[in-house]
Amino acid sequence: MSKTADPKLLEILVCPLTHVPLRYDADKQELISDQAGLAYPIRDGIPIMLVDEARQLDLREVKK
Repeated sequence: MSKTADPKLLEILVCPLTHVPLRYDADKQELISDQAGLAYPIRDGIPIMLVDEARQLDLREVKK
């Protein structure tokens, strides 16, 4: 199974909490919501869009 998320899918996903577009971090395999300060994991190419599964970002990780 591919570990890479589908680029077309990544274009349409938004943060379930803030409803803003997400930033893709290929190195960490995460979708970043700078506004919510959360990083949603991508596991086996599948974005896990659950707030309870998201990692809280450090202040230095958030892009303004």
